[in-house]
Amino acid sequence: MIVNRNRQFILSGSSLRKILRSGGNLLGGRAARYEIYPLVYKEIPDFDLLKALNNGLLPRHYLAKRADKLLSAYVGSYLRDEIMAEAKIRKISSFSRFLEIASFSNGEIVNYSNIAADCGLSAPTVREYFQILEDTLIGRFLPSYQKKPKRRVILSPKFYYFDVGIANYLLKRGRILTGSESFGRAFEHFIYHEIYSHSHYSDLNYPISYWRTASQVEIDFILGDHKVAIEVKATGMAHQGHLRGLKSFAEEYNVKKLILVSNDLSQRKVGNITIMPWRFFLEQLWDGKVID
Repeated sequence: MIVNRNRQFILSGSSLRKILRSGGNLLGGRAARYEIYPLVYKEIPDFDLLKALNNGLLPRHYLAKRADKLLSAYVGSYLRDEIMAEAKIRKISSFSRFLEIASFSNGEIVNYSNIAADCGLSAPTVREYFQILEDTLIGRFLPSYQKKPKRRVILSPKFYYFDVGIANYLLKRGRILTGSESFGRAFEHFIYHEIYSHSHYSDLNYPISYWRTASQVEIDFILGDHKVAIEVKATGMAHQGHLRGLKSFAEEYNVKKLILVSNDLSQRKVGNITIMPWRFFLEQLWDGKVID
């Protein structure tokens, strides 16, 4: 959504670049831009985590008894109408192949060369395709946290599709069940969506990044300038092994809060790390008690 200086509203499901090309008058940039994301936890009465992880959080999809056909139609329509019009891609089959292979990078570090080899495309073309996904709001990069590291850290970004349901469809995950590997990956994606949406809806606009060392010690999400470090685990009983990344990060940076989000039934403290059930974490997040 764009609000210009005269309080005129331009509502679009497309990118700002497309609005500009279509002739939308933003008065030389003197306009406020608001993005509306898929539904978040606080917007859904009687929130159902498994439904969210399986269907995604686009309103029509979340509410559907079976979202498979809706997801199929959404992805197909997006490929045909949005991507083709936005980027003038001539080989839709190549881009379709890229979209599926790129889904394996969802929540993972992006390796352009490997994806290019799998798609039969050049690395520059793959970079361009990822940029198109970002420009058309279908995905976003999560940068690595690199401020004065004592250890060697990974510099490449991660990538997330804008909705967990879209990622599920492209990955052909099938039905996500509690305790499965796909549950863990979708659960992390869901928490990222909540954090990202909160950053913008709250107008705090704090940066979000991840941290991984060359020795594979990792933190899922760093909020602000190492204000809050968050690790996400789908386990129902967090243990010392799950705290390794948070402890390592705290050795390098002065962190205000160290949080492990999990499926534990109750909140508890282990040293300076707080283990939070995911519902409690989201209540705290949207109440402004995780970061300010």
